[in-house]
Amino acid sequence: MASGISAKHGLLTTKCSVFRSLQRKILPHAICIQRPTEVKCLRASTNSTIESQHNEKYCIDIVRSRDYDGFVSSLLLPEDARRSSLALRAFNVELAQVKDSVSQKTIGLMRMQFWKTTVEEIYRDDPPVQPVSAELWRAVKKHYLTKRWMLRIISEREKDMEDRAYRNLQELEAYSDNTQSSLLYLLLESLGVKDVHADHAASHIGKAQGIVMCLRATPYNSSRRKVYLPMDICMLARSFSKNIPASAFPAFLQTVVLEDYLQRVRRVDFDVFHPSLQKRNPLIPIQLYIRSWKKTY
Repeated sequence: MASGISAKHGLLTTKCSVFRSLQRKILPHAICIQRPTEVKCLRASTNSTIESQHNEKYCIDIVRSRDYDGFVSSLLLPEDARRSSLALRAFNVELAQVKDSVSQKTIGLMRMQFWKTTVEEIYRDDPPVQPVSAELWRAVKKHYLTKRWMLRIISEREKDMEDRAYRNLQELEAYSDNTQSSLLYLLLESLGVKDVHADHAASHIGKAQGIVMCLRATPYNSSRRKVYLPMDICMLARSFSKNIPASAFPAFLQTVVLEDYLQRVRRVDFDVFHPSLQKRNPLIPIQLYIRSWKKTY
């Protein structure tokens, strides 16, 4: 009996040793082939996620610091369009700050050329490794944004590098339409809105926004011997509101900021140099939320 058990035990030991021998000979090769690949895929996926989060955070930070009103307005957009809106506004901020951040016009034109090339590469699915470019590419792929509006903004900003005063209201309107209105057209596309009435409103709102931005910048511009004071078309856009689809209203929330500024200008007897106009209204986020809830602008 004992010998039988010993024999069985010996047989089991032999089988186990053979199995271990085969495992050492065969499985290590499988491990060497498969596991590194799995690790590489996992690392690539993790790196991609981290990079995407970094790009999104970069856009959020630059919009929040340089275009706070646009930042708050973007937070009230539907979730599906929010990230794309921040990417578009970050793109606009990058272009807007070129003029004031360079000491020579040539350098500014080189940066504008970079963004022209970047837009072309985005539409070839080959964006440069740059946070705003990556987020813009993501927005283009998701919402099929029109390239013409982006290039229009760049071209107008490029012409503005001439740093000369507008000769008349029509020139300022044209600049505002090509920059601010074009941005609104892109925001409407990110909301999935294709409507002639919404486009018409976007054109006038963009012009009004451009004019108000010039008014708000008057103290700074006056230090450079440039002052812009046109105000006669700032209230035209509201007349189109009754024909605009409800889905387009989020794109026009920033008109709340424009209206607030114009009201404050009136209260100080149109003194654009008044110190109160240089301070941010802390109630703007609440006003934006209420208008968002009411779906009015």
